[in-house]
Amino acid sequence: MRKTQLVLVALGVTALAGFATVTPAAARDYPWCAQGGEYDYPGECSYSSYEQCQASVSGRLLYCDRNPRFAYSQVSPAQPRSQRRPRPVAPY
Repeated sequence: MRKTQLVLVALGVTALAGFATVTPAAARDYPWCAQGGEYDYPGECSYSSYEQCQASVSGRLLYCDRNPRFAYSQVSPAQPRSQRRPRPVAPY
């Protein structure tokens, strides 16, 4: 009986140690989403290519579109600022 308890405690400690060392999966915004019928906006965004998305939505009443979180998170290059000074406006 005592050996059984010792074995169960050892298994429990091993299981807890295994859970403690697991790191969470990295979140990633994929560029393509399956959208339509059963999904709310923006849809199921788990496709890294348009072809993957098309294969998944085939035969379902869904369509593929760009992931808005992925598309609009791209940083656009900074526009060069004009060196002109604004003309002062005379008060009324």
